[in-house]
Amino acid sequence: FAGNPSFIDLDALKADGLLTAAQLKAEKWGDDPLSVDYGTLYTSRYKVLRTAYAAWRKQCAGLYGCAYYFPDDYYAFTLANEEWLDDYALYMACKRHFGMKSWTEWPDDDLRLRKNEAVLDKYRTLLREDMQFFTYLQFLFFRQWTALRDYVHQQGIRIIGDLPIYVAMDSADVWAEPQFFQLDDDLVPKAVAGVPPDYFTADGQLWGNPLYDWDAMRDDGFGWWIRRIDGAGKLYDVIRIDHFRGFANYWAVPYGQPTAKNGRWIAGPGMDLIERLNGWFPQLEFIAEDLGYPTPEVAQLLRESGWPGMKVLEFAFDSRDSSGYLPHAYTPHCICYTCLLYTSP
Repeated sequence: FAGNPSFIDLDALKADGLLTAAQLKAEKWGDDPLSVDYGTLYTSRYKVLRTAYAAWRKQCAGLYGCAYYFPDDYYAFTLANEEWLDDYALYMACKRHFGMKSWTEWPDDDLRLRKNEAVLDKYRTLLREDMQFFTYLQFLFFRQWTALRDYVHQQGIRIIGDLPIYVAMDSADVWAEPQFFQLDDDLVPKAVAGVPPDYFTADGQLWGNPLYDWDAMRDDGFGWWIRRIDGAGKLYDVIRIDHFRGFANYWAVPYGQPTAKNGRWIAGPGMDLIERLNGWFPQLEFIAEDLGYPTPEVAQLLRESGWPGMKVLEFAFDSRDSSGYLPHAYTPHCICYTCLLYTSP
């Protein structure tokens, strides 16, 4: 649900009087203009965001005469997003408190396993200031994103957003709602995500993401996915579902395996989930990422979903059999991408 603070426009904060040009210039942003130094950027960005947060708090205190009164739009944002915002802010504050370790390594078992609400309240009190900082960052992100999306819509442009099928183990999603994932009593994964060996990799791809407990999600009416798509719908007009074939069947690798070789295919939620999403979100459009060589089951699920699949123009020039990606062979209900770009961390 949360937006990435790396996208917050620092120049906009300067225009709001929360940062100065001197404060921005004083930080290191990397030495090579042709490459990104992510480590330096991370450190510098959060430092200036802290500075902006302090300036905002000072502004609020000056306006309202109290350090803990905030503007109405801030309160409206927290109320509209309270279903996820408190857990996210607590998760981020605890990560900082424990030296940015994964929640699976937090030393307090009651916190890690969420066994005791009183313990959670203890950390909410202890880390109140950090929680408010991370809440403020989300307020900034969504305020700026909404302004950007409104401008884009005025230009007659819509935004396609990519939704990875899985989430990271070290995430607020898994920590806050572990009952929807295939975890044991100690919240250790029973199996993890990946794909089997293929033309590209003899060992397959071991992604390592925790797998969904589709039975638990089905029993809950797929509420977790409904909330996730609702969150994405606040950002995008069209949502591309990554690894669509995982809805038909997914590759489960026993936890601890060094490669993805020894996994097995397990049936996914199929049309049970897709019908639920189509029913809840008639205003959204979906794209199914169905690249590769889909099985008959995946092709059938794509037809039944009513979602368009993908065609990538550059795949037509692959040395292997790629006739399905030649433009004259495109089916009527598909989305053509001129190229496919991959980014690395």
